[in-house]
Amino acid sequence: MVRDPFLPSVPPAHVRVLRAALQAAPLGVLCQGTDGRIVASNDALGTMFGLGPECDISPGAPAVAVLDAIALRYVPGHPAARTSPRDHGPRIRRVTEIPLRDGRVVNRETVPLQDGDAHVGFLWTYRDVTEAKRTEHDLRRDNEDLERVLRERREFTATASHELRTPLAAVVSFCELLADPVSGTLDAHQRDFLAAIARNAENMRQVIARLLPTSGAPGGPAGPHGLELGEVRVPRLLEHALDARMAAVEEAGVFLTVRCADGPPLRGDEHLLERVVTNLLGNAAKYTPAGGDVRLTAAPRGAAWEIEVADTGIGVPEESRNAIFQTFARAPNAERGGYPGSGIGLAVSHDIVRLHGGTLTVGGAEGEGGAEGEGAVFRLRLPMEGPDGGTGVS
Repeated sequence: MVRDPFLPSVPPAHVRVLRAALQAAPLGVLCQGTDGRIVASNDALGTMFGLGPECDISPGAPAVAVLDAIALRYVPGHPAARTSPRDHGPRIRRVTEIPLRDGRVVNRETVPLQDGDAHVGFLWTYRDVTEAKRTEHDLRRDNEDLERVLRERREFTATASHELRTPLAAVVSFCELLADPVSGTLDAHQRDFLAAIARNAENMRQVIARLLPTSGAPGGPAGPHGLELGEVRVPRLLEHALDARMAAVEEAGVFLTVRCADGPPLRGDEHLLERVVTNLLGNAAKYTPAGGDVRLTAAPRGAAWEIEVADTGIGVPEESRNAIFQTFARAPNAERGGYPGSGIGLAVSHDIVRLHGGTLTVGGAEGEGGAEGEGAVFRLRLPMEGPDGGTGVS
């Protein structure tokens, strides 16, 4: 054994390892003995605070001189700048966050060192937490922005619901008047048209009733219990959605292809799911130039139904394929093209699908990596057993 001023009675090889560990530590370290002198320190301490050669941080140097030099880097007036080693008792561990003049923030920790019952010194460590504080600030700001967006979303949906109720009530009333034989005789086509209007008015009323819960308002359903679950036959669902959007498809001048395979019914809220398909069809017609193609397909795959609405329109840029399902968000090419829209339809549709335990995604018409302008494919996957796994809870 040999004696070393750094660690007496420790093998030299071990001393070198401990010195190397001290130098490798990602924080500034100063070890102070009970005589007020430095026992050990590392280069990171001098680098962190820009201590020049005039500030001696070697073993045996007065610790108070180094601590005072470090305190000069603190923001003036900070309480930590007025403390001295004498303020730190042998039984008190102190952790302090200190802002520096250059804009950084350090976390200073003072730990009393004990050897059995004897107090033998202090360990001072300094960690640069500037990036962590910046991240914390950014997260706090993002949370505030998210709360603001959610508040605006609730206000918007409340206003939209209120504004839609009055004209919708008029539509329902006129449907009832027209259906009354007193108003005149209707032929088969007129009765079908009137039935489609009444059915979609009822669907809209259901959507309005659920718009706030679906959008995350307080008191809204957090799962399947807010849905009116029942047997949903997908071919009938698609037929009703087509009835609601056929006029828009014809007006847009696009060609529509529909393919629906046979399969078992799924469990869900038919009114809301019809709203999702109706919205996707309307978007496909709106964003596809005249002469383009829109394709609606549905088939059972495994334990789920998969419904796709594909088009040859402007497509969705890959970097926007998650964002467009957020409230008020729209793809940049849709904004540039001057296409009308509020950015709420896809968000509501996404929430409806999520409440059903399903997924709604978008990709390119030529595969997931399809480029902008090559069309879009919206894929809707719904579990056949419903959001509650077929337990019958609704």
